[in-house]
Amino acid sequence: MSDIMWIISHYGYMALFVLLALGIVGLPVPDETIMVFVGSLTASGPFHYIKAFIVCLLGSMTGMLISYTVGRKVGKPLLDRYGKWVKLTPERLAKSEAWFKKYGPISIAFGYFVPGFRHLTCYFAGMSRLKFPVYLASAFAGAVIWVTTFLTLGHFVGMHWKETVKWLHQQLGPTLLIALVIAGLIILVFFLVHKKKRQRASQPKQAVNEPQ
Repeated sequence: MSDIMWIISHYGYMALFVLLALGIVGLPVPDETIMVFVGSLTASGPFHYIKAFIVCLLGSMTGMLISYTVGRKVGKPLLDRYGKWVKLTPERLAKSEAWFKKYGPISIAFGYFVPGFRHLTCYFAGMSRLKFPVYLASAFAGAVIWVTTFLTLGHFVGMHWKETVKWLHQQLGPTLLIALVIAGLIILVFFLVHKKKRQRASQPKQAVNEPQ
């Protein structure tokens, strides 16, 4: 992590983007730790929270799109043969494939929070020929929740980010539960806003169609 901190400190947002993209593809990059660390740097500088959020989101989505494309174009034989080089063991592949078959697009969104699965659900989405708009929506929703959770946490804990990361590793279950609650609230707000917009859009039409 000390090397990663040095890279981020010297190369800024570009390093953040590349590291998160590589982490999603499957390379051994401590994604959550990086975001908590960068979040802590947004509390007093030199990073800006909104800029860091956008870069983290773009980095994670880039990794998800690369993985989906590889899965769709090449398929499972490549993962079986070369997956071990990026810690994609046969056992992990089998568990992730079962996870994806059981939960479908939902596994893509919440797979971000399950170590070892977020690197694989996108590959299986491509191999299963999941429709790209469905995949993109699921991956984007998950990325927003994932980035918001850890970047915001780092922002609030500030200089205590190391202790926070240690606590997260010890309390993975509660962390996942909190993330699910946040996700539920975001989905609920989105649904209510969308419903309200539809109601507003339908009111003028009803008024026009009313008999004189």
